[in-house]
Amino acid sequence: MKFNLVDKVIEQTAERIVTVKAVTIAEEYLQDHFPTYPVLPGVLMIEALVQAGRQMLTATAGNPRLVLGEVRALRYGSFVRPGEALKVEVSLVSQEDGKYNCKGVGYVLRPGENEPASPPPTAVSGRFTLRPIRAAAS
Repeated sequence: MKFNLVDKVIEQTAERIVTVKAVTIAEEYLQDHFPTYPVLPGVLMIEALVQAGRQMLTATAGNPRLVLGEVRALRYGSFVRPGEALKVEVSLVSQEDGKYNCKGVGYVLRPGENEPASPPPTAVSGRFTLRPIRAAAS
């Protein structure tokens, strides 16, 4: 099963991307996570960071075959519930030996709350590395 966790790109440069993932009750994984209190699973928050980072780097590096190599300093904050959105901001920190070190933050956008008035709550933040996929030895 493939999850597309980038619904919309708001801003994109060679070293930064901002995307949004709207969370709806129709999302299949919410039926089990959790039945009486559905929330976006933490692992899918990380995947949203990775997909945004991959999209940013594909436009720059032209390598769509990047996979998650490492996650560091990961922190979770607020839940993302149906009817809310996850705003993802990913920045390229450095590049070395074909690996891309990124920093990402996911914010909860709640309907009716004015984003500019105060910073939205943080759902996830951390650093991660994207690396080229390794081909199997023949």
